[in-house]
Amino acid sequence: MASLSVGELQEMEVDRRGESEESGDDETRRKSINGDVDPNQPTATSKEESPVDMDTITLDPEEEDVDLVHCRIGKIEGLEVLQKAKTLSLRQNLIKTIENLDSLSALRELDFYDNQIRKLENLHNLTELEQLDVSFNVLRKVEGLEQLTRLKKLFLLHNKISSIGNLEHLTGLEMLELGSNRIRVIENLDSLTSLQSLFLGTNKITRLQNLDALHNLTVLSIQSNRITKIEGLQNLVNLKELYLSHNGVEVIEGLENNVKKTHHPRHRSQSSKENRKHQPPDGAAGVLDER
Repeated sequence: MASLSVGELQEMEVDRRGESEESGDDETRRKSINGDVDPNQPTATSKEESPVDMDTITLDPEEEDVDLVHCRIGKIEGLEVLQKAKTLSLRQNLIKTIENLDSLSALRELDFYDNQIRKLENLHNLTELEQLDVSFNVLRKVEGLEQLTRLKKLFLLHNKISSIGNLEHLTGLEMLELGSNRIRVIENLDSLTSLQSLFLGTNKITRLQNLDALHNLTVLSIQSNRITKIEGLQNLVNLKELYLSHNGVEVIEGLENNVKKTHHPRHRSQSSKENRKHQPPDGAAGVLDER
């Protein structure tokens, strides 16, 4: 298989160093580093904190964007008054169980980032949900999402998930974040034909495979795994960004179907602190852009 020179990587961005992607709501701008834990972000909420009684928290029945961040909530209850809520953020609390949300059927976004949740459950009534973030919890499997057919973004960063599965009903999913888990095999993604961004950084994946059905994929992050060869990407004709840092890949090859040739590429700056991007070292393929 022929190798591609740096001059041939134009529309597709290949970076073997780093890349960042948002997980969660826009306002907080909290960034994950392709599955790597951001050292500037808090670790899981201290289990030594004592949960508060929900009766002490004032809720506005007219509020559409409900923010209950770091309120030391231990049990979800008393939220039935939030019938108009479109977004609900419960990040950085002490929640162990997803429950008592059945009446919030108008929710579009739900955020459980940084809690102590062990299971995805009791979400079946939230059929309007478009974004779900259960990152930085202790999930061991993907489950309980069968009724969330409107879901577009799913963030499950930094859990204990060992396999990809139970996603076949999420045919409208556009972004899937499974970084910093225990995944060994890329599998069970065939039905996710709307997927545009897939983040699998910091897992235990050894091979690029089972991606043929993802024709709309534009971003693939597979950094910090055990990949030694670029393969299985020939059907990803819309792929523009490929992140490969901290693998065993030595030669950029196998991308003939993914790029358009150019004779005048130049590096695009990756020094933005917010995006946590870095310039590639000499000799490594970097993010390229023709201006």
